[in-house]
Amino acid sequence: MKQPLLTVFTPTYNRAYTLHLCYESLKRQTNKDFVWLIIDDGSTDNTKELVEGWIAQGLVPIRYHYQKNQGMHGAHNAAYRLIDTELNVCIDSDDYMPDNAVERITSFWKRHGGEQYAGIVGLDATFAGNIIGTAMPSHVFASTLSELYMLHKVKGDKKLVYRSELTRVCPPYPLFPGEKYCPLIYKYMLIDQLYPLLVMNEVLCHVEYLPDGSSMNMIKQYRNNPNGFLFFRKVAMKYTPSLRRRFRESVHYVSSSLMVRNRRFVQESPCKALTIFAIPIGFMLFAYIRYTRQSTPMKQP
Repeated sequence: MKQPLLTVFTPTYNRAYTLHLCYESLKRQTNKDFVWLIIDDGSTDNTKELVEGWIAQGLVPIRYHYQKNQGMHGAHNAAYRLIDTELNVCIDSDDYMPDNAVERITSFWKRHGGEQYAGIVGLDATFAGNIIGTAMPSHVFASTLSELYMLHKVKGDKKLVYRSELTRVCPPYPLFPGEKYCPLIYKYMLIDQLYPLLVMNEVLCHVEYLPDGSSMNMIKQYRNNPNGFLFFRKVAMKYTPSLRRRFRESVHYVSSSLMVRNRRFVQESPCKALTIFAIPIGFMLFAYIRYTRQSTPMKQP
């Protein structure tokens, strides 16, 4: 049997009530050159029984993997370890793909793709069809993520299709005891240092930000996962090309360091001078995160 070109992978945790949206959209795909990999991150609802029913129907090629709950980044680690197709794309458990999304991805990659590119960056849209943020510049054929957002001023979440060789060889997301979140952009930032992404101004995913989603209360995430954010800030300080953005990451690095009571944060910083200048604002951010009751949705950098 011919190996599919694309793996659509979906991390899920107690999302049986919405997972059908992705399943129904995959049934409608105009191109079947894909496999659906479901990473069940320790669900206690009827996710397993639901997926087993879909597998029995035989309408969509499905791989199902269950693991102990590790958080979104742990589910991504499992997916990248298991994926054996050339390309992969993450479609979250509350999202779905347009009927021709797989066809758009596979045909575009066959025309333009190659080892000199990391993959494809496409558009996200709301369920109503409105593009999230902005479209990408029509004159740009290929770009890194950082260039798209900082140089070309693109805004909003975008859909990333990566070469599986790269997501596999880049170091996995670290797992810290008692924590369930590490920013997914960590791995994307590492891939950014290797190859650019092909730019495709087409909607590849319809997204909805549910109240129980990981991106809808970042203040709580900062409090509950300080080691994950501390790890990420050090990487971001190293690779972010903008001085202004590196200073912002330094402020967050100071705040996360205070949360974990790391007294050696200046010595361990990859940007020591910026970190020293960031200490006063970092203290204020630490106090705000610790005591505020407000929630803040995550914004794409």
